Amino acid sequence: MKNKTFHKKKILVVFLAAFILILYLIGRLVYLMVFDAEYYQQKAEDLHERERDIKAARGEIIDRSGTVLATNRTVCTISVIHSQIENPEKVIEKLSEFLEMDADQVRKKVEKISSIERIRSNVDKRTGDKIRNLGLAGVKVDEDFKRYYPYNELASKVLGFTGGDNQGIVGLEVKYEKYLKGINGKILTTTDARGIELDGVAEDRLEPEAGNTLRISLDYTMQKYALQMAEKVRTEKQADKVGIILMNPQNGEIYAMVNVPEFDLNQPFMLNNEETGENLTDEQRQDALNQMWRNGCINDTYEPGSTFKIITASAGLEEGAVHLTDQFSCPGYKVVEDRRIRCHKVGGHGAENFIQGIQNSCNPVFIEVGLRIGVDRFFDYFRQFGLMDLTGVDIPGEAGTIMHKKENVGQVELATISFGQSFQITPIQLATTVSALVNGGRRVTPHFGMEVLSAEGKKVKTFRYNAKKHIVSEKTSQTMRKLLESVVAEGSGKNAYVEGYRIGGKTATSQTLPRSANKYISSFVGFAPADDPQILGMCVIYNPQGVYYGGTIAAPVIGKIFENILPYLGIEKQ
Repeated sequence: MKNKTFHKKKILVVFLAAFILILYLIGRLVYLMVFDAEYYQQKAEDLHERERDIKAARGEIIDRSGTVLATNRTVCTISVIHSQIENPEKVIEKLSEFLEMDADQVRKKVEKISSIERIRSNVDKRTGDKIRNLGLAGVKVDEDFKRYYPYNELASKVLGFTGGDNQGIVGLEVKYEKYLKGINGKILTTTDARGIELDGVAEDRLEPEAGNTLRISLDYTMQKYALQMAEKVRTEKQADKVGIILMNPQNGEIYAMVNVPEFDLNQPFMLNNEETGENLTDEQRQDALNQMWRNGCINDTYEPGSTFKIITASAGLEEGAVHLTDQFSCPGYKVVEDRRIRCHKVGGHGAENFIQGIQNSCNPVFIEVGLRIGVDRFFDYFRQFGLMDLTGVDIPGEAGTIMHKKENVGQVELATISFGQSFQITPIQLATTVSALVNGGRRVTPHFGMEVLSAEGKKVKTFRYNAKKHIVSEKTSQTMRKLLESVVAEGSGKNAYVEGYRIGGKTATSQTLPRSANKYISSFVGFAPADDPQILGMCVIYNPQGVYYGGTIAAPVIGKIFENILPYLGIEKQ
């Protein structure tokens, strides 16, 4: 009897345990089928689907008039799906032949066990079509886009270029990446458990979204002509490089920015000087490429020399430290403390007033003005004019002003600063500051980006830029316009004169460090019309050979550009 009772209890325990287990399994099944169904459905889809990207067309970059400066060309991406390959040797043979690749390199990819393996991207469309027409099982040919620049070297250091995945690397391409890049699409194919595509099951496509179009202030015609002039003067003077900026001083729009030598945007990894490409290590080659890609107008600093006298004169007039009729004497030098600082004219300019001092670009006159202003107030004006800040130009990598700390500036340092030596600024900084000093006193933000357009041409975004008013009074600005017009009409900038137009400007010739190397930088900054500036031009020539004076070689470049550009802008002769 006891044994019978014991067995009944044993059976009951087993039954209860089985019942609980069954309840758990049912509950688990309900949970998986109802509450976790979406997760496992996705897992099943992942197991049975092969996914390939469809590259989105990158947005175009157009100039202010709609000329296309950066666009796309259709190319192909060649891939293989290991599980679908029926004749691997034929696949290796044909792909290595058509793609001009080493057979061993192709074999490694073909024999690699993976869901999908890319063989090569950016393949010419004709080649891609030929491979597609072979009908090789397991070989996929997907159309893709490659960045294309119709004008090769034009504005190369402004536009920048893209990498292998069409992402921006330098220049405007990287600055406006989020507007240009677009959204990739996908191709989904259904396979069995072995990864073989199922017949009769259509591919699913998620269509890509093309990037937006970027409209910039650069003008193709002005850029092209400025490039020709820069190349011409570089060849004639055997200079290391030449930079030219053309901008609207009223609103900061940059019409042209040239840095020669430029490089081919369609072959951005090919050095533009064949000699520098020989016998270079990988590190040296990368350094050479980085230098080739640099936008000298924005990324590099230099001693501005006498063009900086525009800043000293403006500060002096605003401070009341100098007046147009003030008299000066230049014996060819000025002694400051224990230093004898020379004028560029060895014999001196003799007696002269301030107007004649700026026309003659006389160092002793500007040393005297700087000393009258004093260190503290001079630095106040640096900050007021915006010289100690970045301009905010929309090209990455802008360099800042390299200036003495105020506590380290004595009378000698102040004297050299006053005529543009012993510190460094960028060309874009000088052009922007001069724009403010002649446009009535508004510090504008230099820029290229104007607006973003959809693929259908509708405005998506208009860019707005800050302007700081009253960095100098309208009276000081008006006086500076007249003074700088007299420099071109009667003084050192006469080679920038254009018949029928009122041109203002200032020349400069500065010596690079070390001074013993006898290398110079010649420059000129000018604007027109002088009474109401609509365009400002700047030319910087680095290490010219032979005659190196800014008034002799840089001023004519801007003069010639203005002669052609002013009618183009609709500015009539007066």
